[in-house]
Amino acid sequence: MESIKAAYEERMKKTVSALHDEFNAIRTGRASPALLDKVRVDYYGQKTPLSQVATISVPEARLIVIQPWDRSLFSEIEKAILKSDLGLNPSNDGKVLRIAIPPLTEQRRKELVKTARNIAEQSRVAIRNIRRDGLEELKKLQSAGGVAEDAVKKEETELQKLTDAYIAQIGQILETKEREIMEV
Repeated sequence: MESIKAAYEERMKKTVSALHDEFNAIRTGRASPALLDKVRVDYYGQKTPLSQVATISVPEARLIVIQPWDRSLFSEIEKAILKSDLGLNPSNDGKVLRIAIPPLTEQRRKELVKTARNIAEQSRVAIRNIRRDGLEELKKLQSAGGVAEDAVKKEETELQKLTDAYIAQIGQILETKEREIMEV
């Protein structure tokens, strides 16, 4: 029985971790190497993550500097960043690519908050689906006759507590991200 709870808790942790990854890709007014995590560069015919073909640094709060390891990649990296939906414009000086992070407009901030809320809601739904899967597994165990009804009820309660805790955690993460987006 304990392994059931542990397995479902592990799935819930992965959902929250995925939420963090999604939120890292949402642009705020600050520069962050995580903004470029989803950018893929055409490197010898392969779509390769930018972080695997260049050094990405943040020397200032509103500036990202990208230094490709292979000089022939400058134009490919530039194209990949322009194609991404981040709305960033890299400038190339032959040695490094610089990306100045422009301050967000009020309208863009509101759009980003809406996007963050949608992502958080998807995570909440995923957590509830995990709970449902756990409850179904408990019912199967009970109907197979392997577990007493009291033990199943106790596990259902534990699973619900776990669900509530992870949904509250998602709420806190969303609140933090909203504040980050809205700060000027």
